[in-house]
Amino acid sequence: MANLHTTIYPARRTPLVAANGVVATSHPLAAQAGLTMLQAGGTAVDAAVATAIALTVLEPTSNGIGGDTFAMVWDGTQLHGLNGSGRAPAGLTVDAVQQAGYTAVPSSGWLSVTVPGAPAAWQDLHQRFGKLPFARLFEPAIAYAENGHPVAPIVSRGWSQAVAAAQQRNEPEFAGFLSTFVPSGAAPSAGDLFVSPGHARTLRHIAEQGADAFYKGAVAEAIVHFAQRTGGLLTADDLAAHTSTWVDPISIEYRGHTIWELPPNGQGLAALLTLGMLEGLDIAQYPRDSAAAYHLQIEAMKLAFADAYRYIADPAHAEVPLHSLLDPVYLAARRALIGPQACFPEPGQPPRGGTVYLCAADSEGRMVSLIQSNFWGFGSGVVVPDWGIALQNRGHGFTLEAGHPNQLAPYKRPFHTIIPAFMTRNGQPMGPFGVMGGEMQPQGHTQVAINTLDYGMHPQAALDAPRWRVAGETVFVELDTPRHVIEGLAERGHVVQVAAASGGFGRGQAIWRLPSGAYVAGSETRCDGCAVGW
Repeated sequence: MANLHTTIYPARRTPLVAANGVVATSHPLAAQAGLTMLQAGGTAVDAAVATAIALTVLEPTSNGIGGDTFAMVWDGTQLHGLNGSGRAPAGLTVDAVQQAGYTAVPSSGWLSVTVPGAPAAWQDLHQRFGKLPFARLFEPAIAYAENGHPVAPIVSRGWSQAVAAAQQRNEPEFAGFLSTFVPSGAAPSAGDLFVSPGHARTLRHIAEQGADAFYKGAVAEAIVHFAQRTGGLLTADDLAAHTSTWVDPISIEYRGHTIWELPPNGQGLAALLTLGMLEGLDIAQYPRDSAAAYHLQIEAMKLAFADAYRYIADPAHAEVPLHSLLDPVYLAARRALIGPQACFPEPGQPPRGGTVYLCAADSEGRMVSLIQSNFWGFGSGVVVPDWGIALQNRGHGFTLEAGHPNQLAPYKRPFHTIIPAFMTRNGQPMGPFGVMGGEMQPQGHTQVAINTLDYGMHPQAALDAPRWRVAGETVFVELDTPRHVIEGLAERGHVVQVAAASGGFGRGQAIWRLPSGAYVAGSETRCDGCAVGW
């Protein structure tokens, strides 16, 4: 169990300690929206869903109504998983992409759009674990959309970057972006009020009529009509056929604790593979800020990514050898490949057999780990005019490679980057945690787990500590990484590049339950957010 007095690496802010309930996420106003639900007698799921809905308004650069949602829920007795990702439209095929002149699924435009899963996921979570009326969970978000909210500093920076890219697009499918998110002609600066009446309109429909309004009702009609006018592939049948999927989380043992992730099509497997390899190595014999400790983690992560990119796919369409990949014998064989110098591994052969994160906990011990995203920036750049719906570009996660388990096909879910995590010990909950940010997510999960379990850091310190990030053959490290670590990695053959905190090192939150039943929580300083409780 993590302690509250970390001395190995100081946190940039003190952790939150609260007994009655906690919400932690990347935007303070969204965290407050969730806390309001807890104080009204709602469950941790009510709080999490209200926070997720509010984030679509407050942090539209990273997520929206047109994105996907994944979650894990500890109901007081056991852990449940929800895969709320959407599938490829019937018309999105390899031939369609290639005939449009692409050799890979593009990162913007209609060819990158998959069916949004978030609205259905909100309803499914609430129906199973919520207590307050579903419509009440929308009230904070609708108020911020109708009356405006001051744009947060880090959100403002991402907004400006997205607008610069959007201003270069002239195709009809992108016409709704600028009118929706740049009505004044320029991206809002930090502190500027942003009003989104179309967003409020869509949220009211879902609040009053349920998710069917989005998939079969007036909202669906607006999406389909816009697709028909601008060359989109989404149809009424594609939307109406969408369902979330309840799944059993997968896990690995690490330092006497169990780390839980959702099974594919998400990339949580990569974090479990990394920790499974590191379980057989004594990282704690080295200082946390040492080249030796960094090297072991980086090498294990590279091996895990090699397997993840080879095998992760939609299990409804391809075999994903989970049990073989997580088998101790296979992990030992992969671990044996970690040597004193950097390597560039190939996938193994196992035996055959833009994102927001939030977590919430309530006074009765229920806890939620939830992540939601439109993928890059505002997503595909396709925004349904007058409805505030920025559609995700998750189709970009497919490959066109023939025979690959993640090859694009209709009705298939793509390789997905967003992953919530959870930790237990001896069958009892420790709590939810997560780090958002593309391929940084399993890397962030790994580092938070190691900081917590190998180095005894409380959640705020575990989140704030300097991070590394593997991208191809390059290892990126943050500005406050000690010089001897950087030099030591270079001596071991790593290609090291120093980058600012904004250089893709993720943004995360964590809540741990203490033996007293109270909670200790953190929200890292790389984002605008905070942990709030009562």
